[in-house]
Amino acid sequence: MLDIETFDNLRGGNVVYKALSHPHAARRLAALSASAGPVAVFDPDGIAGPLLALCPALDVRGLYVQDVQAVGQMRGGHAALALTELSQATVQTVLLAAFDAGRLAERLAPLLPRGAALLTLDGVKLPPDWQTVPGRYLDARNFATNFVFFRDDGHFATRLTTANYWAGYGAQGVRFQYILHALEGAVLAEWEDAAPSGPGGYVLDSQEVRQRFGLGPFTGQLFIHAIGVAGHDVVKYALDTYATDGGPSLSCTHDANAWPSARFAGLPAPRPDEHVVLWVQNSHGVTIPAGALALDRMGAGQPVRLQRDIPPYATLALDVAELLPGLHWPAQIEFHAGRHVVRPRYEVRRGNRTRIAHVNVERADLVPDPGIKTLPEALGRGFLLPFPVLPRQRFKTLVLPTPMAESEDNTPLRLDVFGPDGRRVVEHFMGDLPRLHNGVVDIDALLPDDALADGGHAELVYDFRFGGEANGWMHGLFRFEDKLSGHAAESSFGAHIFNTIMVYKNEPQSYTGKPPGLSTRLFLKLGFGGRATFCTLIYPASAPWVEHSSTYLELYDAHGARLETAKISIPCSGSVMVRPTEMFAATNVMEAGERGYVLIRDTTCRLFGFHGVDDGAGGFSFDHMFGF
Repeated sequence: MLDIETFDNLRGGNVVYKALSHPHAARRLAALSASAGPVAVFDPDGIAGPLLALCPALDVRGLYVQDVQAVGQMRGGHAALALTELSQATVQTVLLAAFDAGRLAERLAPLLPRGAALLTLDGVKLPPDWQTVPGRYLDARNFATNFVFFRDDGHFATRLTTANYWAGYGAQGVRFQYILHALEGAVLAEWEDAAPSGPGGYVLDSQEVRQRFGLGPFTGQLFIHAIGVAGHDVVKYALDTYATDGGPSLSCTHDANAWPSARFAGLPAPRPDEHVVLWVQNSHGVTIPAGALALDRMGAGQPVRLQRDIPPYATLALDVAELLPGLHWPAQIEFHAGRHVVRPRYEVRRGNRTRIAHVNVERADLVPDPGIKTLPEALGRGFLLPFPVLPRQRFKTLVLPTPMAESEDNTPLRLDVFGPDGRRVVEHFMGDLPRLHNGVVDIDALLPDDALADGGHAELVYDFRFGGEANGWMHGLFRFEDKLSGHAAESSFGAHIFNTIMVYKNEPQSYTGKPPGLSTRLFLKLGFGGRATFCTLIYPASAPWVEHSSTYLELYDAHGARLETAKISIPCSGSVMVRPTEMFAATNVMEAGERGYVLIRDTTCRLFGFHGVDDGAGGFSFDHMFGF
């Protein structure tokens, strides 16, 4: 397990981690360790753990602290010594483990051992033109970064789509810096692109990148760093994977979630006629040692270790059957990742069709919350996990609840199914599901043949009729299958309290400011290559809220010009399927182009959405949308 702190649900991201793990910092840390010789580390801010985890080649001969209460504590594998002992160290270099360390370095100078050089972490800073806030290095806006699963191998291409949403918060001159790593981790290309000057759409296609740099086939990961941002320090995007060899494969996924985790969950075991490949991508500049990663059947408690090294920034295609042979759907798999990787993708190969989806972070900090059992009437049904039921004439919709906290031993669940008009048509108690369960539900089995012919949605809800516990981090895997073509897509997400004016802890969640989050700002990319985009918008409500939404769909082009606005109204607890080609004038959709997008806005309620594209020949993609 890497000794790093990445993300805390209350405080947000750990900027020190971002600063130390950035690929540029990794290069400079490697150069520092190669030239520093024997080192004494002064650790004024308690960051020695992640520093030495991400720079293990440092020849550390002693670690020193100022706080007398910290003397003797273990930091980065070393027992802390009093700073007063530093002058007696026999070292070539003293490393002051701090950024913006000028004044502190001056005070430390009289304590240096004779002949020792003094270095600080200012030597591993990003270049000034990579910094959004140059005067305050550990400002989160300096590290608006993410990873992208990126490939163009002659069979599949990938396509990143986002928008300059920072412009809406006053940002000007936003730029993207890219570092593309090959399968074995080597750098294939580095470049910079300008974002649109206003809130325009932005696309990066692997075919264009390959042509631009004269690259051969590749599979790897793309590091993206947004500079000049405001409002958000997270790079959000949608990623399409599409066939370039005439095959029928098509899928899309959400952004990678830039924070490594100890464990991930929501990885499905293969059906007997499938192969499930987990794309393991090393997110750091240090090797993942053999035995550091493992797969386990969820709830079995018998992890099987991967006995293979993975070099820095390298990508490994791991067929889950290699470690867990004979395990089949609807069993699910837990990935013990040791904080080495950000949220990975997985690929399901079945016949001539391949689909890509992502696993989710499994929380280590959550314990059962007894308050959820006694939520007041004002919070109604409390935590909801909404997901679409696609039109049943064409699609089969399956749901598999997935434990997403290490302490989650049981999950008491009910499934409520709603029509587009907001009326509940089915209530199905699923039971108090143990951590190791096979509780997949086929929505078709719950409904009469003529119900929800044009689709609707369903919600997972906690139900304590027979006891059980809850932590608020309810998750599920949703699988959608075309009944004729056999094409499938899957997505996963977690629960929130939706659309109540009363608040429980940090729910209803808000993208900006304090809860409750009673407004909507969702991004819908447009279709490409003749494929038509669509989305399902859901108006979930934990308790009765406004009778109908007041939802505006704003069509933008790649320059950020708003071309047209359409309005729709969704009943409370209802849903609607939106196709931009039916909502907007054909001339405006054409003018928006493949780099345009639709911004879905509502100031009266929070909507939840899933988006995808349809190729008109039985292929489609589908995943949850992102907001900003």
